Amino acid sequence: MNGYSEKWLRQGFAWVYPAEVTAGKARPGDVVRLMSPAGVVLGVGIADDGWIAARRFREDDGPIDAALLRARVDAAWALRRDALPPDTTAWRLVNAENDDLPGVRIDVWGTQVVITLDAAALTPILDALADAVEALLAPRAILLAWRPDPREKERALPAPRVLRGTAEPEERVTERGIAFLVRPGAGKDVGLFPDMRDNRAWLAPHWKGRSLLNLFAHTGAFSVAAAMEGAETVTVDLSQPYLDRAAANFAANGLPPGELLAEDSFKALDRFRRQGRRFDRVLLDPPGHSHSKDGTWSGEQDYGRLVSAALRVLAPGGWLIAASNLGSVSPHRFQGMLLAGARKAERRLRMLHDGSQPLDFPAALHFPEGRYLKLVVCAAD
Repeated sequence: MNGYSEKWLRQGFAWVYPAEVTAGKARPGDVVRLMSPAGVVLGVGIADDGWIAARRFREDDGPIDAALLRARVDAAWALRRDALPPDTTAWRLVNAENDDLPGVRIDVWGTQVVITLDAAALTPILDALADAVEALLAPRAILLAWRPDPREKERALPAPRVLRGTAEPEERVTERGIAFLVRPGAGKDVGLFPDMRDNRAWLAPHWKGRSLLNLFAHTGAFSVAAAMEGAETVTVDLSQPYLDRAAANFAANGLPPGELLAEDSFKALDRFRRQGRRFDRVLLDPPGHSHSKDGTWSGEQDYGRLVSAALRVLAPGGWLIAASNLGSVSPHRFQGMLLAGARKAERRLRMLHDGSQPLDFPAALHFPEGRYLKLVVCAAD
């Protein structure tokens, strides 16, 4: 490793980039020693041939074996076991680099568990991870999924599959007693984002008697949580299949679905503005990037424009609830995006709540990318 890489490895960072490798060759999946220019061992990792050259699993010189992996999974469970909310069956057991298992996420969906790997190079540790999960939780099924990096669009990954047990295509899970129907084997389309759990809980006392416009609503988790507390909801998403799943989530809780609109969020905002329709709460939770026939969305470039449009349909004194899951956008920068949108709409915002990830999605301070989720609640003048 070169001196730049050595500096970051000594600070706890888990990745080595290809440009930082000065000597040695390895195939994806090989266990490699990470050495300083002076020959000092900086740890042991697993090699890859993508935008990451190696992921470090230990900072000393030792094996990446079943004992190490079991210890890491057990430590992650120890952090969570006494702190998960009651009546909650959807949660994250391992949060990758933040739990010292780089490139590995393990999610619990009721009776099924999904191990998600960032790269095929990590396949050699899969059986040991499954053993650790099985010993700890004894799930009905363990599934394998992949999390391809957008920087590696052309890179082929094996198909998702069932590793152990008998999987069911749909599972009913709960979040603080609210029911959601998820599809554990569907990769990014599972249907629920548990990392938003604490933010939904914070908002719970503030829904009763209010109207909510939920944009980029996915399968409607925020809408369902708001309706459970007495809100009137308008749920907007470009995807009709997602809205069908939102309707099923409402039904799973014995709730009417409110308004479900399969529409581009910007077009819906413009129509509501022209109609003079106003809402007590407007929730923005867009994807980081998306493409549709209506154009391209970039969470880094277009968020201010979205805020401005949302504020034009927010009632005086209403709350703007704005979220971003882009790790490349710092909390400070995100607040700047909100401010820019507010100035364009000629409104003032006062922050009421600054939310982030729950305990089962820890963000290691030595891994800056770990703090990706931001949710800000602002009252608008």
